[in-house]
Amino acid sequence: MSCCRQEVAREACYHSTVLSCSATGVYRMIAEVLVALVLGAVVYVLLLKQRQEVLQTEDGWWGLGEPHETPEDDSIRPFKVETSSEEIEDLHKRMDHTRPFPALEDSQFNYGFNSKYLQRVVSYWRHEFDWNKQVEKLNRYPHFKTKIEGIDVHYVHVRPRNLPEGTSGVPLLMVHGWPGSFYEFYGILPLLTEPENADDLAFEVICPSIPGYGFSEAPHKKGFDSVCAARVFHKLMKRLGFAQFYAHGGDWGWLITTNMAQLEPKTVKGLHVNFAPPAKPGFRMVMSVLLGRRFPKLFGFTDRDLNRLFPIVQKVMVESVKESGYMHIQATKPDTVGRGLNDSPVGLAAYILEKFSTWTDPEFRNMEDGGLERNFSLDDLLTNVMIYWTTGSIISSMRFYKENFGKGLNQKHAAIPVYVPTGFASFPNELMHTPELWVKQKYRKLTSYSPMARGGHFAAMEEPRLMAEDIQNFTRKLEKRKRK
Repeated sequence: MSCCRQEVAREACYHSTVLSCSATGVYRMIAEVLVALVLGAVVYVLLLKQRQEVLQTEDGWWGLGEPHETPEDDSIRPFKVETSSEEIEDLHKRMDHTRPFPALEDSQFNYGFNSKYLQRVVSYWRHEFDWNKQVEKLNRYPHFKTKIEGIDVHYVHVRPRNLPEGTSGVPLLMVHGWPGSFYEFYGILPLLTEPENADDLAFEVICPSIPGYGFSEAPHKKGFDSVCAARVFHKLMKRLGFAQFYAHGGDWGWLITTNMAQLEPKTVKGLHVNFAPPAKPGFRMVMSVLLGRRFPKLFGFTDRDLNRLFPIVQKVMVESVKESGYMHIQATKPDTVGRGLNDSPVGLAAYILEKFSTWTDPEFRNMEDGGLERNFSLDDLLTNVMIYWTTGSIISSMRFYKENFGKGLNQKHAAIPVYVPTGFASFPNELMHTPELWVKQKYRKLTSYSPMARGGHFAAMEEPRLMAEDIQNFTRKLEKRKRK
C-alpha cells in the first residue's frame, strides 16, 4: 500500500508539473502574440505615415520675360475697383450694336441661353443696371494686390470687428471657380466675419482672385494649373502672416484648396468643400456603381444617393455630357471662342449666365427665363459678368481648363489622398452628386458630410446662410468649441 501511495503521488506530481509547464507555455504564447500584434500595429502606423505622400512642387515664374535677378517686390498694395465714363460708354455702344437672333419655338434653355430672355437681360443691363453703384459695393471691403511669382495677385481681406482685446478671427481662405469670381462670397462675408450668434466663431476671410481671373494678373506663360495656383495662394497666406488657416472651395476652388492641403497638410488646419468629383475610381466606388442600387446599405447609400445616381447612365453620364460642352472647348481651344466673348458683352453675358441657370437647377433648362432670377438678382449676376468684362479676363480664365486638362487625367495630385480634416457640404442640385463613400476615397479624414436642404453649384452665392452654417459647424468641431 505504501508503494502504491508513493506511485500515485509521483503520478500526481508529474501531471501537476506538466500542467504547470503547459500553462506557462500558453501564457508565453499569448504574450508573444500580443507583442507581435503591438509590433505589427507600430509597423502599420509607420508605413501608413510613409504612405501619406505630400504633393511636391517647384517655384514658377509667370511674369513677362525672364525672372528678375533682384528679389521680388513682396509689398502689399491697397487696391480699389474703379470705372470711368469711357468704360461705360464703350460697353453701351457695343450693346447697342448687338444683333438679336430669334429663339426656336418651345426651346426654353435646352439650346443654351434663350435669345428672347437674353434681350430682357440686355435691356436691363443697358438701361437700369448701375455699374457705379456696384463698384461702390465691391469697394465695401478692403482690396489688395501683391506680386507673387512675377504676377499681381488680387484679394479681398475682411477682418472681424469688435473682437475682445487680445483675440483674433479664425483665418479662412475662400477660393472661387469658373465662371465665378471673388464676388460670389460677398453674401457670405458678413455672416462669417460678423456672426449673429455671439457664441459662433468670427472668421478673418481672405478671398483671392485666381490668376487670370478678374483683378489678378493673367500668367504670361504656359503651364499655370491648379497646383501652381495652390502654391501661389500658400505664399499669399504666408505673406499675410498666417502659419495655419482653414480653406474653403467650390468648382476650381475645390481643386486648388485640395492641392493646398496636399502640398502643406500641416498648414491647412481644415478643408471645407462643396464640390468633390472623384478623381480616380477605386474598387469600392466601382462596386458601388455596379451593386449600389441593389444593395444600397452595403455602401452606405441613402435614398438621396440612389435618386441622384441611378440609373447611372442617365443620371451621371448623360447629364455630364449635357453640361460639359463648354469644358471640351476650353480644355482644347480656349482662345478661339474666347476672342469672340472678349469683344461682345452680350455674348459674354449669355455664355456666363447660362451656367448660373442650369448649374443652379437642371430643371431650369425647361423654363423660358432659365429660372435665372429665382435664386439671384440681375444686379449680382451682371456684377460678376462686369468683373470679367472690365478686366478682359474671359480668355485667361478659360485657359485654366487647358492648363489642367491638357496635362492629362493622371496628374500626380489625382492619386494622392488628402489627410487634412475635411468637411463636405452636399448640395442637392450640384452638377455631380458625390456620396459619402466616394468622398472618403479621396479625403481620408472626412470629419463631416452634410446633406444640404437646397442649393446648386454656386452655393455660396445662392445659399450663403446654409453655407456659412456648415463652415461654422465644421470649423467649430475642429476647434473643439461648443455653443453655450
